[in-house]
Amino acid sequence: MLVVGVSLAGPAAAQDAPALSFRPFVLGTTQSFAAKETFDAAFETSVAPFFGGGVQVVLLDRFVAEIGASRFRRTGERAFRSGGTNFGLGIPVTATITPLEITGGYRFNATPRVRPYVAAGWGRYTYKETSDFAESGEDVDTRHGGWVANGGVEVRLHRWIGAAADVQYSRVPGIFGTGGISEQAGEDDLGGIAARFKVIVGR
Repeated sequence: MLVVGVSLAGPAAAQDAPALSFRPFVLGTTQSFAAKETFDAAFETSVAPFFGGGVQVVLLDRFVAEIGASRFRRTGERAFRSGGTNFGLGIPVTATITPLEITGGYRFNATPRVRPYVAAGWGRYTYKETSDFAESGEDVDTRHGGWVANGGVEVRLHRWIGAAADVQYSRVPGIFGTGGISEQAGEDDLGGIAARFKVIVGR
């Protein structure tokens, strides 16, 4: 889609950008969780989608600040670990992860239509785990800070529309590793590596 967009973009996409630009975006993410054993046990996969959006502020067409929020929600089953093997209990459990991430970065001036970028920052991550048959203290509702770094490329599809793809690494200690399978497997990181795609409105 990016290649087709570049070929169809008109000359207006190459015009000078404003000194200050506010640009909302929608976001889709596929994340491979660092806590592989924990997610495999509950959901039979450690790769999951997030969906969300946010806004960017671009200064002088080079410096960018971004705030974005996304959400993951999936129902699996409670499990336990014995002898290095995970066993499902058949008890439904629903996990919800809501990241709120703030980053700052720099856009490189490759061409007027193609802009590589790098960014880094901080996030606040909310993790909830609920089950219809949970006993007192089994459900989880907690939040913790972490840090993120990403790099990718933005392509102008039109004067007012852009698409961006990047790879992001996040490190979120303090939520996992204090009990259950995550503690037994020695996994304390809710973060991981993600492939992200954005559609951006604005110049």
